[in-house]
Order: sequence, then C-alpha cells, then structure tokens
Amino acid sequence: MGFSLRWVLRQRKGCGRAECAYARVMPRRRIRVTGTPEAPLRAALTALRTELGVPETFPPEVLAEAMGVPPFERSREWGRAAAAPLPPLPDATDVPFFTVDPPTSMDLDQAMHVSRRGTGFRVRYAIADVASFVAPGGALDAEAHRRVTTLYFPDEKTPLHPPLLSEGAASLLPDVTRPAVLWTIDLDADGRTVAVDVHRALVRSRAKLDYATVQQRIDTGTAEEPVALLKDIGEARERLEVERGGISLNVPEQEIVERDHTYELAYRAPLPADGWNAQISLLTGMAAADLMLAHGTGVLRTLPAAPDGAVGRLHRTAHALHIDWPHHVSYAQLIRSLDPHLPHHAAFLQECTTLLRGAGYTVFRDGDLPAITTHAAVAAPYTHCTAPLRRLVDRYAAEICLSPASPPAWVLAGLDALPKQMADGTRLAGTVERECVDVVEAALLKDRVGELFDGCVVDVEERQPTVGKVQLDTPAVVARIEGGTTPLPLGERLRVRLTQADPGTSKVRFAPA
Repeated sequence: MGFSLRWVLRQRKGCGRAECAYARVMPRRRIRVTGTPEAPLRAALTALRTELGVPETFPPEVLAEAMGVPPFERSREWGRAAAAPLPPLPDATDVPFFTVDPPTSMDLDQAMHVSRRGTGFRVRYAIADVASFVAPGGALDAEAHRRVTTLYFPDEKTPLHPPLLSEGAASLLPDVTRPAVLWTIDLDADGRTVAVDVHRALVRSRAKLDYATVQQRIDTGTAEEPVALLKDIGEARERLEVERGGISLNVPEQEIVERDHTYELAYRAPLPADGWNAQISLLTGMAAADLMLAHGTGVLRTLPAAPDGAVGRLHRTAHALHIDWPHHVSYAQLIRSLDPHLPHHAAFLQECTTLLRGAGYTVFRDGDLPAITTHAAVAAPYTHCTAPLRRLVDRYAAEICLSPASPPAWVLAGLDALPKQMADGTRLAGTVERECVDVVEAALLKDRVGELFDGCVVDVEERQPTVGKVQLDTPAVVARIEGGTTPLPLGERLRVRLTQADPGTSKVRFAPA
C-alpha cells in the first residue's frame, strides 16, 4: 500500500522533516510540481497564494537593503551597541566542511565536518550567520518578522529572506568563504556529549552533497572519513534517542509530476543517511537548549507530554486495528515496531500524530525557568537553532548561545514577542500545507468522479462512525468518506467510489461502494 499525500505533508520540516510527528529534525519535505505556470494545478496554487495573502515578492526597500549589505562588515551596533567594526572573525576555512541537502537546494543553512577524537568523535557544525547580514530594526529584519518562516508550495517556495541572501551571500555554498556560527561538539564513544563550544568564524564548504550521494558512498566504502563517520555518529545518536524515549517517524517524500496533461505520483523513500544527517541537527538543538537553560535565558521548542486520556484512546485504537500493544511496552517502543506499509499500521500511525500536537515556543529569562523545558517527542530540552535562513527564531537562538550571559539588546527586546510570531507563522505554514494537499488531490482526481478505488479506512469520527477518512492504494490520496449506512471499519480495506473532486473548492469526497 502506498503512503498518503496528506501523511507525507505532515512530516515536512523545515527545517525539519517532521514537526508534528518527529524526533528527528530535518529539512522540510516538499512535494514538487513540474509543468508550465499555465497548467491547471499551478493556476490553482497561484490562486491559493493570493487567497492566503502570501507575498509575491519583497518590497523594494528590503531588496535595496539586501543588495547594500557588504559581506562580513557587520557593526557592533547590529549585535551590541557601539558603531566600531567587529574584530576579524576566527578563520576556520581550513576545515573541509560539506553540506547535505536535496540536490536542488541553494539555501544551505548547515555545513558539517566530523572526525575521530580518541575513542569518541568531534562534530563541527557551521550554521549560516544571518545576523551578519540582517540589521536589527532594518527593512530586512522587519520583513523577516512579518514572514516568520519560509513557506513551501508544491511548485515554488516563498522565502523568509530575499534569495540574494538566502541562496547567495549568506548561504553556505561550496567553495566560497562565509561567516558562520560554528558549533564544536565533542562526543564519547557512545555518542554522548562531553563538551560544547560555539563562536563565530569564517568557514568554507568544500562539497555540496545530497542524501543519495552520501548513502551511496558510505554503502560502497568510497566515502572519505568525514562523510563515512556520519553513519557511526548518526547510529550512535539514534541508539541514544531510543534510550531516552524519543520518537521517530520516517515516511517517503511525495512528488507530483505533470506528464501529458495528467498527474502522476512518485515517492522518494528516506535513506538512512537522512536520519544520520538529522541527528547532527538534533544534537546541536539539544546542546543549544542546555546552554540556554544553564544561563537562564532563551527560547525553547517545547511539547507537553500527552495526557493519559489521549494515550488511553490510542490503546483502544490499537485494539480496534488488531495491533498488539502490551502494557509494559512504551509508546515510543511500539512506534518503532510498526511498518507503515501495512494498512492497519499506517492507520495507527496517522492516529499517533494526535499525541504530538501542541508544540510551541517557550521564552524564559533571568533564571526564571519555565515549567516545561522539554519536547516530548525529542524526550529532552531542545531548541530550533540550525535553520536561520528559513526560520526567524533560529537567528535569536544563535545570538543567545553566542552570548548566553548577556544576549544582545535587540534579542532581549524581541524575545517576548517571538512565541506568538512563530505560532502565527507556523499556523500559516500548516494552512499552506493542508490547502496544498486539498488542491493537489482534487486536481489529481477531477476527471475520475464515479470511479471505484481500493483503499483503507484510516480514521473514523467517534460521534459519526459513518464518516471518516480513506487512504487509497493508488493514487496516494487520503480524503473524507461519508454517505454509508453502517459504521466504517477502521483499519480495514474498503472499496470506495469517488463522488466529488473539485479543484475550485479543493474538495474530494468518497462513499462506500
């Protein structure tokens, strides 16, 4: 059985791959649509951007400021209070950093280098230094606060910063020198953190790699040590994730391609290298959170533990889906035992996302620590700090970590407003994802009303058991099912008839056949 389009979109990150159901922090998953702008699907997506008020371009004053910022010539007024130039940044350009991103990505937030250190490891993780280019209170800063996060549509993205910066001057592209926030994290032989350092430096990436290339080189034994060690460190960190009760869900990437005026679906299954790369980002976010907590000021990404009632409901759902969940087995252990290729497992995994709702940003200062300091899916304190080109809060987090005892005045002044700004931006990103799914599903099925499909019931409303959601075998679509006279069989296969598919209203409906 294929994975549903809606399920895949829920795993997108941003800067991480799964935000509402994740323990691995990865770049956002994207569905991509090819074809001319006049194609019906792309026209519908253009209309959606207009409806949601998504900006088409950057204001002239923002572009002018972006064009006028000389590289590396940050003044103390930007980071502190005086007007004197900063001293030269430490030079780390001798370290052969590399990036791991989708092949077409140009907004490269992170570059890494890993090496052996005795029986353990040293991780150097360079993060794009956006504060070197964005002056607090300037036009670029104001626009970033309006946008909050990069928005991903199937056909294009709406970036947080002008591409001149996000895909140019501030991006950690290969063979160019860039300012970065450089994390050095020493690990023992088991992958546990033993020492952390963070400071600004000049770095120079040597290679722009993608996940498939990294995986192929590691599998064939042709990877040089800095790349080969990514597997060792990634697997060690994954074992620690299991130990602390973290939760990971991996699903294929959905791609929608237009061919001959029709749409086809394709999948890219996550590679182990995706997870190993994600563990480096997760490691850094956890180190940053610990640094903030130790100094009493910061902004965390938090998620409360699921209430007992929600876990109890999932136990009942597992029973209905014929999934064995002994009481001595934790939720995290059960998740790792499931195979989402199996229909009843896929249905249960979709229900599991309900336990991971409610993630937010928690600000604290002056040693007054919040009641909740952990992210339940990460099972540790954690913060967003590795994607500043695509997410506003990461720039603030970086500045706090660089000067934890006395963060810049502009950081402290803007800290309290961050949770609401990020909540609003994240909510818009979620709306974009949901609406894009609806548009794409309707476009895929618009000429097939009345046809029969095979699928699996993946959700049933408690108060209306004749209403729920069905996941088709092919195409990979999840949509509302209604109109039957008997309760829907949760987790069971069902033949259904398409009754509505309207790209204009983004509605897709099925009924039991």
